[in-house]
Amino acid sequence: MPFPDYHLHTHHSTDSDESLDNIIKQAVSNGIDEICITDHHDIDFPMKYSYEEGVMAFQLDFDAYSREIDEIKTKLPQGFTLKKGVELGVMPSTVKKAAEYAKEHSDLDFLICSTHIVDGYDPYYSEYYEGKSPVQAFGRYFECILETVKGFTDFDVYGHLDYIVRYGDYKDYVFELKDYYEIFEELLKTIISAGGGIEVNTGSLYKNLSYPHPHKEILKLYHDLGGEIITVGSDAHFSKYVGYGFDKARELLLECGFKAYATFVKRKPKFYDII
Repeated sequence: MPFPDYHLHTHHSTDSDESLDNIIKQAVSNGIDEICITDHHDIDFPMKYSYEEGVMAFQLDFDAYSREIDEIKTKLPQGFTLKKGVELGVMPSTVKKAAEYAKEHSDLDFLICSTHIVDGYDPYYSEYYEGKSPVQAFGRYFECILETVKGFTDFDVYGHLDYIVRYGDYKDYVFELKDYYEIFEELLKTIISAGGGIEVNTGSLYKNLSYPHPHKEILKLYHDLGGEIITVGSDAHFSKYVGYGFDKARELLLECGFKAYATFVKRKPKFYDII
């Protein structure tokens, strides 16, 4: 049985036009019997990256989002489970707002915390990398995540920890954990001590990477430090990518020593054997 897909986006996210119906149909077709929708809400996302003039991007209309999920839950295929989550974009400057958001949305099943903005820049765009070496650009991104988790821990998993490696014009650069080991050691210890986890995100496999997020060395370090909470998500913004690369995720988790993965109900993890 494929992993439940715990990172999915629909038309409620600024960067997706996909319908919830299509996501569910594709999951069923792929033999997946549980999914969690995690549409984007990025707190204080910079206006300069808005898709529409005068309208801030990545602001989730939670009421409309929640209503659609609750309505579709009444007509799901037999044996299929639909969970309600949010991917919350957080920066060091917004940790207090993030804590308030998590408290106000206590009806969620699952909350991913992610970093998409660093020092006011989106690493998706080339301007972030100007004047920085690869190690400097990547290192500052990882430092930003560490600063964030020192101020905000009310999340279930941290999303795509090395997301930045997807981007940047570094064709010959290969990520090496040794360049950022101290940052990741402190970062992962902080997440674990707060009762949180991380995800295996296969979205990188249909982008430009040969491995899922995070890199195997990061995943192994998390395991060796005592980390146990792992979810698996495709980060699909189009239905065709639901469950993408989950066989590779399974191999990676087993190789790193993990025996179980997690799903969530009302922010509480439930563990299942990886088989």
